[in-house]
Amino acid sequence: MLGDVLLINDLHKHAAQQILDYMMPIRDEKLAQDPDYKFIVGISGESGAGKSELSHSLALLLKAKNIRVKVIHADNYYKIPPLLRKEWRLSKGLNVIGPNEYDWDLLNKNIKEFKEDMIARIPCIDIIPEQVDDLITDFQKINLLIIDGLYAIKANQVDLKVFLELTYLETKMMQLMRGKEEVDEYRTKILEREHMGVMSLKPLAELYVDKNYDVKPAD
Repeated sequence: MLGDVLLINDLHKHAAQQILDYMMPIRDEKLAQDPDYKFIVGISGESGAGKSELSHSLALLLKAKNIRVKVIHADNYYKIPPLLRKEWRLSKGLNVIGPNEYDWDLLNKNIKEFKEDMIARIPCIDIIPEQVDDLITDFQKINLLIIDGLYAIKANQVDLKVFLELTYLETKMMQLMRGKEEVDEYRTKILEREHMGVMSLKPLAELYVDKNYDVKPAD
């Protein structure tokens, strides 16, 4: 997201290193079978859990290994644009909040374009005007894709699925510091619904990042 505020600290960097250490042997095995294989990491978690910070930290570690990496934010793929979303949710009711709010067809199309080395048009929300812009990117130049977002690990063809275990109840201060949305009673109800949707995806994950940002394999 354009204009997003990242609050990266040593915990994010530590967790990113652990994910990298787990991921590289898996990627190397894929490349041994197919030298042109294009690996995808998905990172899901609740609002304020540190998805973007962790994604950025992991991307920098990969860049240091001369791996061309791109981060895309699945939260750019909402069907309803930001300026209309609150009114739409109010009219439809809280039950509409969840993974089905994403435009999965578009996200999976962009993933396919990444896999096929294509030039693609991807959505990018500019937070300040709350406007959805189009970003044109040449995936031929990208070797590895990181997708982060509330429901990112539900996307097609994700090779490594990472789940942040922090809940919205534990990230209130982070939400206030980032200041993307006012945390009022209605926003709290949205966070509760998102919590339910995100938690439903936890069984899909291969790696969990706990509340201390320690990384552990799923049981």
